[in-house]
Amino acid sequence: MVALSELVSYTDELLAIHDFQDYCPNGLQVEGKPEVKKIVSGVTASQALLDAAVATGADLILVHHGYFWKGENPCVTGIRRKRLGTLINNDISLLGYHLPLDAHAELGNNAQLGQLLGIAMAGQFGMGRAPDLGVWGRLPEPADPGIFAHRIETALARVPLHLPGGPDTIRTVGWCTGAAQSYIEAAADQGLDAFISGEVSEQTAHIAAERGIHYFAAGHHATERYGVQTLGRHLAEKFRLVHEFIDLPNPV
Repeated sequence: MVALSELVSYTDELLAIHDFQDYCPNGLQVEGKPEVKKIVSGVTASQALLDAAVATGADLILVHHGYFWKGENPCVTGIRRKRLGTLINNDISLLGYHLPLDAHAELGNNAQLGQLLGIAMAGQFGMGRAPDLGVWGRLPEPADPGIFAHRIETALARVPLHLPGGPDTIRTVGWCTGAAQSYIEAAADQGLDAFISGEVSEQTAHIAAERGIHYFAAGHHATERYGVQTLGRHLAEKFRLVHEFIDLPNPV
């Protein structure tokens, strides 16, 4: 058991949340009971995840996609009312970390995706605003684009969308999980052979062809399953808590 305030303070500092200008608040978004015994982690704080967490006796839900995004209607109606009601009525805290979790060098989504694909990070790149979220590395052995696509499918259990545009052999790869398809031009500026992200836009196909880079859309949810569960395991080990990751498949 650990005090909620101690766990939150530790995690905020671990992920250096004050270094980021984000689209949502990072850290404690909904306050529940003052002590934590069990953490449930998941990618998104959907109603399905909340209900599953209630059923398993969670004291705290840890997510990558939480609430209170910029530009959203702030009124507590509809699904927002039901979600917040579920948390408050069951005295469960909601802890959410967005960009800080993407970026963490060991526990983050980018770091974990690189480990899954067997690519050691060699450097970072961005789009002119700090911090740089894109990362890149060299493959241990050069790969045919089709073989590399199969490697992604095997690692994530999801067939990626491959937009060809790069060389016949892939040697260098950049990646940034989630909705980071706009980083493809920054990856091309680095001279990389391929770039991986979660989502894809209509213009991505044209950019890949015209900038001479392969693009792999591997799924927003699929590329961001790993940071939050790694963070959950870390917190459970440090504070001697129970942790359960609940994966609710999402085709996007």
